[in-house]
Amino acid sequence: MNKIKKGDKVVVLAGKDKGRTGEVIRMMPKDDKAVVRGINIVRRHQRQSQTQEGGIISKEAPIHLSNIAVADPKDGKATRVKIEVKDGKKVRVAKRSGATIDG
Repeated sequence: MNKIKKGDKVVVLAGKDKGRTGEVIRMMPKDDKAVVRGINIVRRHQRQSQTQEGGIISKEAPIHLSNIAVADPKDGKATRVKIEVKDGKKVRVAKRSGATIDG
């Protein structure tokens, strides 16, 4: 079971967006990276095509998993995650407050 999943609220621990929070849009487990909404925005030149307009666009770039942490459901601060078995199911639990993150 992964510690961070798509749809989780996360806090950025390092980099230009340190301290900001956002929602995970996409996970890249092979690269150990995640794309977080509103975090690590980069500007890219895009060629015009029939379906989309050209120009300079802003989009989210992937951020390494070591630089983000799951936000605690109770207070929104960064927390580590442990996995416990409750009622025969694995659930993620915040180490900071003991609150279950899912399930």
